[in-house]
Amino acid sequence: MKRNQGSLLSDGAFLLWIVITFVSIVFIAGDPNRYILNIILLNVALLAAIITYFTSLTIGLILNVLFIFGYGTFTLYQTIVQGSVLEGHHYFWLIMTPVFTLVAWMITFSNQKMQAENAQLLKKNQSLATMDENTDLKNSRSFQKDATIFMALSKRYQIELTLLVVKVRYWDELKQMVTREQMTDLIYDLSKLSETSIRMNDSLYMLNSDDPTWGLLLFTDREGANIVINRIKDKVASFNAVESTGKYKIDLDLIIGAIEYDAETVTTPLDFIGQARKQLEYDV
Repeated sequence: MKRNQGSLLSDGAFLLWIVITFVSIVFIAGDPNRYILNIILLNVALLAAIITYFTSLTIGLILNVLFIFGYGTFTLYQTIVQGSVLEGHHYFWLIMTPVFTLVAWMITFSNQKMQAENAQLLKKNQSLATMDENTDLKNSRSFQKDATIFMALSKRYQIELTLLVVKVRYWDELKQMVTREQMTDLIYDLSKLSETSIRMNDSLYMLNSDDPTWGLLLFTDREGANIVINRIKDKVASFNAVESTGKYKIDLDLIIGAIEYDAETVTTPLDFIGQARKQLEYDV
C-alpha cells in the first residue's frame, strides 16, 4: 500500500527525534563534570522544541537565536575571563538545540499535513458516498442519479412514476424524548419498516438523516401510491402499539407527500423532490 508523504515525514521525524535524544543522553553521560550544566541545557533545548511544536517554526528560530546568543556569551565569558579552552562540548548544544527545534517542527508539519490529507479524503468520500451510513439506504446522491434514469424511462415508455416523500411529524420535539443512540435506532427501524412496504422494483432513499426524510420512487400512478401510503401508515400504527410501551415509549406520526411524474412540470430530480415536499402540507 502506498503511504502518503505526511506519514513518511512523520515516521522519519520520529526516528530522528529518538536518534538525537539518544545522542544527547550519551553526551551527557560521557561528561560527569558538566552533568548539571548539560541537564539544564537539555531542558532548554526541549523547552524550545515543545514551544515550536505548539506554535510555529518562526518562534522556535527566535528562541534558538536567543539561546545561541546567551550560551555564546556565557562561553565567551568562560574563555576570556576564566581562561577556559574552547573544546568540542562547547559547540554541542549550539548544534543540538536547533536540531531539536527543527525535528519538533517536522513532527508538527507532518501531523498537519496528515490531518489535511485525512480531511480531504473524508470530504471526497462524503462527496462520492451513495449510501447512508446509519440506515444502509441509498442517499440523496443516489436518488438524483436513479431519478434521472427513471424519469427518462417513464417519459420514453409511458411508465407511471410516483415519488413519495416521508417525514416524521413533530420530529424536533420527539428527538428530545430519546437518547442519541435511540434516535439512530429509531430512524433505522422506520427505514426498515418503509422498506418492507414497497415492491422489489421500487426504490427507497434516505434524503436527509438529520431531519429524517425518506424518498420512495414507485413505478405506479397516484392511486397506486395511495395503497403504499396506507400500508406504511398501518405499519406505523402497529409499530406504535408495540413501541409505546417498549424501547422508545413514544408514538410516531408520519406525514407523506406524493407527486406523480409529469415531464412538463418536473425537469430535474430536485424539482421532483420539491413538488413532493409541497404535498406534505396537505397531509393533515
